[in-house]
Amino acid sequence: MSAQSPLHDRIAAALTREVVPEVRAFAERLANEAGALGVLFYGSNLRTGSLEGVLDFYVLLPGPQVERIWPRVSYHEWTHGGVPLRAKVATMALETFAAAAAGEHLDTTIWARFVQPSALAWQRDAAAGEAVAQAVAGAARTAARLAVALGPATGTPEDYWRALFRATYAAEFRVEKAGREDSILAANRAHFDGLLPLALDAAGVAFSQDGSTIRPMLDPRDRARTLGWWKRRQRLGKPYNVLRLLKASTTFEGAARYAAWKIERHTGVPVTITPWRERHPILAAPGVLWQVWRGKRERAA
Repeated sequence: MSAQSPLHDRIAAALTREVVPEVRAFAERLANEAGALGVLFYGSNLRTGSLEGVLDFYVLLPGPQVERIWPRVSYHEWTHGGVPLRAKVATMALETFAAAAAGEHLDTTIWARFVQPSALAWQRDAAAGEAVAQAVAGAARTAARLAVALGPATGTPEDYWRALFRATYAAEFRVEKAGREDSILAANRAHFDGLLPLALDAAGVAFSQDGSTIRPMLDPRDRARTLGWWKRRQRLGKPYNVLRLLKASTTFEGAARYAAWKIERHTGVPVTITPWRERHPILAAPGVLWQVWRGKRERAA
């Protein structure tokens, strides 16, 4: 894809969307700690500008990927300007992120997530920012190609995006409410408006357009090849996600603090994090549950 293609220009512009100063400061802090090339910010807090809850970042590193199962996940708390901030951070090599976005790995989460809105909250320099933009544009191409292979012979862009998100959610080891794909599109109309034709053109997929209706002109062999590519990922999606969860259960940095925050947020009972609980969050779980149960009883008494 040419760096001057309409898709690239649109993605590069979208990545410069405004984020609140606290988010930029947090992204810079994470980048400096990790020696990153760029930090992407995404999720509902990007749309709302809220600092409540947990902020979502992807920290993208130079060099080759170290871990075989990626990304590495960690939880961070930081007070900036008197404002307490919390973040869940995924860290991986930019070159692996770009390959996953282009559909070269079994992973489905990267391109399905980053065809949705994100912001480049920090970049090392212009070259790093350009590399991140190229990777995110790759996610749009991958997602668009699969969307029209899964979707109807003729339909609106929303029909194709719905088909894509239904399929990717079903392939992952997580539970989403029915209609989740509709809420994604409704919340991000400006982002998705006009995106599919640009992504199809950049992916080399011919189509005709009549008003809001698109008719992809996929060669039967190309459609079969794309669906075969997807079926392999669909078949392995849940086992791969289970493997990631198992890894995260032992390597999630800050897991105890993250769990304590979630428990207090949902129950109102503060959880004391001792050094032992920090080192052994799974073994500490029974004691934490007892503390929460006792705290709730005392509050009810």
